[in-house]
Amino acid sequence: MMAGHDIASRNRAERRETAATLAERQLPDPAPALPAVGDRSAPARPSVVLICHEGDRIDTEGLSAWLASTMRLVGILLIREPRVQGLAKSRREIQRVGWPRFLDVLAFRFYYRLFRARQDARWAEQAIARLRSRYPADTSGVERLLVRDPNSREARAFLSRLKPDFVIARCKFILKHDIFRIPNRGTYVLHPGVCPEYRNAHGCFWALVNHDPERVGMTLLRVDAGVDTGPVLMHASYRFDARNESPMVIQYRVVIENLDRIADALRQARAGEAPTVSIAGRESRAWGQ
Repeated sequence: MMAGHDIASRNRAERRETAATLAERQLPDPAPALPAVGDRSAPARPSVVLICHEGDRIDTEGLSAWLASTMRLVGILLIREPRVQGLAKSRREIQRVGWPRFLDVLAFRFYYRLFRARQDARWAEQAIARLRSRYPADTSGVERLLVRDPNSREARAFLSRLKPDFVIARCKFILKHDIFRIPNRGTYVLHPGVCPEYRNAHGCFWALVNHDPERVGMTLLRVDAGVDTGPVLMHASYRFDARNESPMVIQYRVVIENLDRIADALRQARAGEAPTVSIAGRESRAWGQ
C-alpha cells in the first residue's frame, strides 16, 4: 500500500511539474519583426483568409490584425447567422442531449449574462486594444465577404478567387470538403480545447468541469472531414486562473497567448516541415453546448 501511495504521489508531482513547465514555455514573446519592404532575400509571407463570425470582435479586429502582421491577410469571410439558423441548431442540440441537459445549458447562459457578461465584455475590449497595439497592421483594405453560411456558393467563389495558402477557420460550422480543400496548404482551426479529448464545442469549459486542468488549452489542427479530427500540429496553454477568469476568457486566452507559436507552426506547415503531434491511443470525445 505504501509503495502504491508513493507512486501515485510522484505521478501527481510530475504532472504538476509538467503543467508548470508547459505554461512557462508558452508565455508570449514580443512580436517578431517583419521583413523590410523590398527585401528580396526574405521569403514571401503566406497568404491567408480568415473565416469568423461577424459579431466576434476579438476575431474580426484582434486576430485579423495578427494575421495581417505575421502573414499576408488577403480576405475575411464574415458569417452572420439568421435567427432561424440558431433555432435549428437548438433543435439539433435538444435531439442530441435531451431536454434536461438543454435546460441546464439555458440556465448557465442566464447565469453568465447576469453575473459575468459585463466583466468579460470589459476584458474583451482590453484584449482587442492589446492585440491591435501588439500587431498594428491596417486591415481596412482587406477584402471582406458577408455570408450566412461559410459553405455557401458565394463563400466558395470568394475563396477560389483569392487562392490563399491557408484558411484560418474561427467558426461554429463544419466546413465541407469543397471549402476546406481550396487553400493549397490547408485549412486550420485554432480550437479552444485539447484534442482529441475535448473536440467540438467549449473544450476548455468541459475540461474545467471535469477537473482536468492539464487539458485546458488549445489545439492547432488541420481540417478534415470529421469534427476536430484532423492532424494536430500543436497543443498550447497558459497560466490560467480558473477562480477569477471565466471559461469564455480562458478559451480566448489559450489562443491569444500563443499566437506567435501558432504563426511559426503555420510557416513550417507551408514549407512542409511542420511535425504533427501523435495522439495515438488517446481517448477521443466530442462535447457540445
